[in-house]
Amino acid sequence: MTATGDRVEELRGQLVAWRRHLHMNPEVGFEEHATAAYIEAELRKMPGLSVSRPTATSVLAVLKGGLPGRTVLLRADIDALPIHEENTFEFASRTPGVMHACGHDGHTAILLGVAQLLSGDAANVSGEIRMIFQHAEEIGPGGAEELVMNTPLMDGVDVVTGLHLNSQLPAGVVAVKPGAFMAAPDMLELTIRGKGGHGAHPEETVDPIAVGAQVVTNLQHVVSRMVAAQDALVVSITKFTSGTTHNVIPDTAELMGTVRTFDPALRERAPQLIERVVRGICEAHGATYELNYEFGYRPLINTDWVAAQLKDIALDVVGEGRFRDARPTMGGEDFSAYLEKAPGAYFNVGSGSDEADSRWPHHHPRFTIDETSLETGVQMLRAAALRLARPE
Repeated sequence: MTATGDRVEELRGQLVAWRRHLHMNPEVGFEEHATAAYIEAELRKMPGLSVSRPTATSVLAVLKGGLPGRTVLLRADIDALPIHEENTFEFASRTPGVMHACGHDGHTAILLGVAQLLSGDAANVSGEIRMIFQHAEEIGPGGAEELVMNTPLMDGVDVVTGLHLNSQLPAGVVAVKPGAFMAAPDMLELTIRGKGGHGAHPEETVDPIAVGAQVVTNLQHVVSRMVAAQDALVVSITKFTSGTTHNVIPDTAELMGTVRTFDPALRERAPQLIERVVRGICEAHGATYELNYEFGYRPLINTDWVAAQLKDIALDVVGEGRFRDARPTMGGEDFSAYLEKAPGAYFNVGSGSDEADSRWPHHHPRFTIDETSLETGVQMLRAAALRLARPE
């Protein structure tokens, strides 16, 4: 084992302690006050770091290296989700209805570990390493957008990177992909207005449920018949609410859904295609509609040269047997906001294993991680910081 590996292994107990404290005390986006205070207190124990609070619930640690080089930003998200945890281990959430169901507790522990390792070795670090513990990834418009637009966090940043633990990959595996990696998660809300009446006399009504059902079905023609097969598009109606009882046709139906794209041009076209279908069906049946379409996070497009370096780093850190070429996912991530300002890349570290019962999907009430993945995350982010900070 390398000296670095030895140091990371020595951190094992501390990484687990950090992660379990955060897991027991989750807070949702924009409310991470205790979480941010805990992170700040831990960082202030580490020598050589300049620690500040760019927003009320985010924390920034800066290490100025002893050698010339680039400015690198490392990011970890710190917020939890409004989900009631069903795990029964001793460090399960103590906050009813809130849990870390996406691994952000692990991300935070990993970046704390990187900060501790780098803070003790500043003389051998190139450039400047900024470590942002970001609030509100799970809630739009997202903490990253606030930090990028309203603080000087990105001023002078040359390259940015971060990771996401992935329960669907074996613990300790690293996966990297150049180019399009995560989709833009946009949202639609649709109200269909008909004419209510007695369920026994539908001919006297304009049934918004029947109209809405046709909208749901026909929106899939946007995907299969209006967009080229090689252009990734997801349109999912995830909520359909209407009516109050068995014998009354209601006046309105309310639908909600998500639209996912990678290509910016298709992202701009999607609302027009969707509205064309909605308008045609509503007009055909004598209904009216209100469509509210909101653009969410941008698609996450990794910079090719940064992804290539991360792949090389992964091959050094975990070896060819534990490296994977990542597949793109239609999930969204506000890390994309940083990539509007600097080149960078986002990657996955596997956290799934049968031993830890950690193969549950993200955002599931049984979600957890194999804590051995924390060490892999620290090794990867530390190595990435050091290599990406080196001057050309």
